[in-house]
Amino acid sequence: MSILRLEKVSKIINNGTNEEKVLLNQIDFTVNQGDFITVLGGNGAGKSTLFNTIAGTLPITQGKIYLNEQLIHLQNEEVRARQIARVFQDPKMGTAPRMTVAENLLLAKYRGETRKLKLRQLTKYKPVFYQLCQQIGNGLENHLDTATGDLSGGQRQALSLLMATIKTPELLLLDEHTAALDPKTAKQLMQLTAKIVEEQKLTCLMITHRMEDALTYGNRLIVLQKGRIVKDLSADEKAKLTLADLLQFFEDPEE
Repeated sequence: MSILRLEKVSKIINNGTNEEKVLLNQIDFTVNQGDFITVLGGNGAGKSTLFNTIAGTLPITQGKIYLNEQLIHLQNEEVRARQIARVFQDPKMGTAPRMTVAENLLLAKYRGETRKLKLRQLTKYKPVFYQLCQQIGNGLENHLDTATGDLSGGQRQALSLLMATIKTPELLLLDEHTAALDPKTAKQLMQLTAKIVEEQKLTCLMITHRMEDALTYGNRLIVLQKGRIVKDLSADEKAKLTLADLLQFFEDPEE
């Protein structure tokens, strides 16, 4: 079953000198339910642009985007956020720094729901949040009343992941979410990511520059070059790849 479908999606910008720059070029792409797709590409390949057009941060120039067979490319980012969750590269982007860990989780718990004037019931949910944070293994459960801005980068990024998945999204976008972390913390966060994706049976797209993660995680791998998808590899095809193969995708770009 198709969860996401892009049909002839292009994004073209004018750089102010009457010259057009093509960021995405006639993208045709289907994501099926339960897919965990790793996304590779060099700088300027179109990875972040692809995510921004899916999430609604960036309007497309032409084409159509469907989510669960419903046209969404004319919807704004706030409407799409009811179904699409995203974790960014910068740990600061996914959380409210002056709110506590528990308050951030409560905010995420009610994502997409109609807000009414009522007690927030934070105390009621703290035991649930404690158990949720405990699975991470970095002590976040002991900081429920700590302002998020006082957390380490790894703790804050793990919190962002929990917030993105506390309500099961139709689609999870991981935008280089381990890139700003040290190798040990990045490895722990990727293990947690894989666990959550598997347990919740999420449909997920993950941009990464870590070649080992691209080989280890996911059932599909796509490679972008100059705004086009030039490789779309199945689990069997991906299983045959080596690190040298992945590096070759960057060294020998297709025109």
